[in-house]
Amino acid sequence: MRDLYSNIGVVQALAPAVQTAAGDGVVIDLLGYNRVAFMLNTGVVAGDGDFGVKVQESDTSISGDFTDASAAVIDTNASATLAASSAYKLGYRGYKRYVRLVLTKTGGTSIVAGAVAILGDAASRPVD
Repeated sequence: MRDLYSNIGVVQALAPAVQTAAGDGVVIDLLGYNRVAFMLNTGVVAGDGDFGVKVQESDTSISGDFTDASAAVIDTNASATLAASSAYKLGYRGYKRYVRLVLTKTGGTSIVAGAVAILGDAASRPVD
């Protein structure tokens, strides 16, 4: 199958909502996939909101085991401060089984944001 639809998995990584605080996204299990990219969308930024995003990795799904992924294994076009009404992509090239996005907050009131994880290079195809 040469179509993209049958060859990728899609998982919600950060529920789309008005985000008022820093917070951890959904834990993404990479078992059965060799690649992952996150697609982050933003909407309105209120009260001079200063939000950013980073990728964390872990060998387990336990929240306390996650650490920031090294810049050497992340490809991204996301700026340090996320802009309103923008789209960003973050790619992970590391070897940990579990990853997640983390929304950071330096100041301000809120940002509308949401993200999905696109899982690729599936071990078994077609992907449901």
